[in-house]
Amino acid sequence: MGRSKLMPLREAIERFVGDGVSVCMGTALEALIPFAAGHEIIRQGKRDLTLIGPISDMLFDQLIGAGCARRVIAAWVGNVVGGLGHNYRRATEQDLPHPLAVEDHTNLSLAMALLAGSLGAPYIPTRALLGSSLLVSNATLRTSTDPWSGEPIVLVPALVPDVAILHVQRADAEGNAHCWGALGVTREAAMAARAVILVAEEILPTARILSDPNLVAAPSLKVVAVVHEPWGAFPSPVQGYYGRAHDVYTRYHAESKTVAGFERWLEQRVLGVADWHVALDRIGRDTLDRLIVAKHCPGEPPDFGY
Repeated sequence: MGRSKLMPLREAIERFVGDGVSVCMGTALEALIPFAAGHEIIRQGKRDLTLIGPISDMLFDQLIGAGCARRVIAAWVGNVVGGLGHNYRRATEQDLPHPLAVEDHTNLSLAMALLAGSLGAPYIPTRALLGSSLLVSNATLRTSTDPWSGEPIVLVPALVPDVAILHVQRADAEGNAHCWGALGVTREAAMAARAVILVAEEILPTARILSDPNLVAAPSLKVVAVVHEPWGAFPSPVQGYYGRAHDVYTRYHAESKTVAGFERWLEQRVLGVADWHVALDRIGRDTLDRLIVAKHCPGEPPDFGY
């Protein structure tokens, strides 16, 4: 038996997310977004973070509005129901609550940057960004020449986050985890990051997790903490567990349109509650029950016999 890495969410954030670090979240794009972890970061008043993620839906917007972020490395920051995040716009256009540095990416180029980090490579070459304005808005990208064809290419430098916070369907106490569905850059982020925090819907025995090694997200040696936090990705969906709470996104976009509106939301939903469990109680069991998957569609079990 290996060492248990199980700990409460508050302890995991306190120990492994310090001021000034780079944090990769929202790696599955619109699914499996670690909102519980993001809200705990806000409660603990973390500052000067670099947020890394392809879309993150509205989580990055919340962290920016709460004053946690100094830099964002992302393809988009906002709310796919409502549009570009209001806090993100205020930070970039008005320096509210303070200036925010932005490193523009596409979903593809961010995936390449994390892939390079996961491989220990300095960069990944691509033709995909040629002719795009990204070469103007992102100073880290470099144009070069393919040594074989002599044609122009773009070099996407590696990203190595200090910590990746991944929401997963299930994990064991030692840091082995299963996640499925649309994974986005989850595996690349897990392998690129210096440390991984897993937030899981369920905790299962190690033998259950390792019975299907192809689903294991990353080597357990990269995992520094495992957190059992059911509904920890709400309002984003977790395939096989619950769907997306579209109305929550719509309301947030309306509430965050002004600074005063966002501050009211922040006090009611994050700062004014002790932890994620209290926040869920405020949301109400009826609301959560309506999102639970009604029809389960398990895949065909693999046979690892030999």
